[in-house]
Amino acid sequence: MTTGPDEVLDCLGQRCPLPVIALARRLPDLPVGAVLRVLADDPAAAVDIPAWCRMRGQEFVAAGDGPGYDVRRTR
Repeated sequence: MTTGPDEVLDCLGQRCPLPVIALARRLPDLPVGAVLRVLADDPAAAVDIPAWCRMRGQEFVAAGDGPGYDVRRTR
C-alpha cells in the first residue's frame, strides 16, 4: 500500500524558476522524512526539481503520472 504526499504545493501555471523557489521556501517547514508533491506544468520543472534536490541534498522520490514531482526532506 502506497501513501500519498504529506503536502501538495500547487505551482501550476508558474514558469521556471518559480516552482523551484516555492519548493525551496516550503520544504524547510516540513519535518524530516516528509514528502512534498510539487505540481508544476512547466516542462523545465522535470529537469530543475531533480537538479535542485541533488544540489541541496534532498531526495527526489518520483515524478507522478501528471505534472507532479515528489521530494522527501532528508535534513
